[in-house]
Amino acid sequence: MADVERLSRDALRLAKNAGATDAALNYYSTKTYMVRFSNNEVTISNVFIEEYAEFYVAIKERRAITSTNIISSKSFKELVNNAVSIAKSAPPSDIYAPLPKGPFKYDKKLLDQRLGRVTHEKLIDWVEEAINAALKEGAKRVAGSLIFTKEYRFLMTTEKVMAEHRKDNLEISVRAFLDGESSGQFAAASGSTEEFRPEEVGSKAGEIAKMAENPSPVEPGIYDAIISPMTLANILEEVGDMASGFYVDSGISFLKDKLGERVASEALTLIDDPTLHGTYGAEPFDDEGLPTRRNIIIENGVLKTYLHNSSTAKKFNVESTANAGLIVPGPFNLVVEGGTESLSSLISKIDRGVLVTNDWYLRYRDTSRGDFSTIPRDGLFLIINGGIERPIRELRISDNILRLLQNIEYMTHDKYWIKWWEVETPVKAPYALIRDVNFTKSTI
Repeated sequence: MADVERLSRDALRLAKNAGATDAALNYYSTKTYMVRFSNNEVTISNVFIEEYAEFYVAIKERRAITSTNIISSKSFKELVNNAVSIAKSAPPSDIYAPLPKGPFKYDKKLLDQRLGRVTHEKLIDWVEEAINAALKEGAKRVAGSLIFTKEYRFLMTTEKVMAEHRKDNLEISVRAFLDGESSGQFAAASGSTEEFRPEEVGSKAGEIAKMAENPSPVEPGIYDAIISPMTLANILEEVGDMASGFYVDSGISFLKDKLGERVASEALTLIDDPTLHGTYGAEPFDDEGLPTRRNIIIENGVLKTYLHNSSTAKKFNVESTANAGLIVPGPFNLVVEGGTESLSSLISKIDRGVLVTNDWYLRYRDTSRGDFSTIPRDGLFLIINGGIERPIRELRISDNILRLLQNIEYMTHDKYWIKWWEVETPVKAPYALIRDVNFTKSTI
């Protein structure tokens, strides 16, 4: 990648000559293999190649970011000129935080996370494993996608940071169908072939679809609920995002002014850990070049930290947590710790409740309070006297995220890495028993 290094060096020099106090260039090259399947067979197999660059510039308190997918000397020159022009006319921030001074040392295992040769035949084998497992559980039709991504990343800053990172990732989403109303879905993501288990994903999707046969409406109301990893991951991704120092400072986060306070039950510990080699969200450095680290967001229910880049850290008078995002810091790889129960033991603890296996369209009514709603999707089940009585439909979760976190009573020991189009940041999530969840009526 000598050309990218040369182009980056020239771009940073040009920015400095134009008056920039700080600048950083992130270059990405991604090769994506996607296998789609429906009606129990592979339907599309494509390869996508993408490369692009993002350029950050600061002129003291004025900042800007521009991007391009044309990698050339001419396009990089335009990239820099546009960024400098935008920064000069941008309203100033209330603080100036220079980029961290490098160079830094990084975990060598995180710098190179390639999986070796993964053939097209192997991808097809994995898809067939997932389909066959779902059919074995009783599904009639199976659909979904498997994605294998090879990524190269190069970072150079004006503060003597130069780093590159290579990693491969796998993800699969399987949706199984019994009939028009009975379906199940599960997903998984991994940075390791040893931990990637498409058969397990297919089996869970098929089992849910079979159990969901002939759902019937149920009255909305307050129910104790078992929230599956698919849905809990969706909720906890929102918690990780709203822990961003940028959103807290902007006043739109439901975690604002809650540092050091109890925001969840003692059962919940939520960690952002991009240092876990072999996981989907593992990263050696953030967008400013700082080595990543393990950050405890919530510990035994108490909010321990916000996630910071250099700018938000200076505003909050703390150190960066190495979560840049040059403008908006955020989580890389969320992990739930704790939990000793099995799924069957959670079900046995409920007199009257609901098992939610999946959801879609999580939307806020008020982000600063955490008021939201989301639609349970696929298998949804009524629990009576410690057992699943029947599949149900036409419910919507309409509640408050902080209230749900505070009402977590138990979690399973088993956890699953969830990543799909509703959950962009990978989350290692358990099943959770949450008391007094508000369900309203939905006809979707």
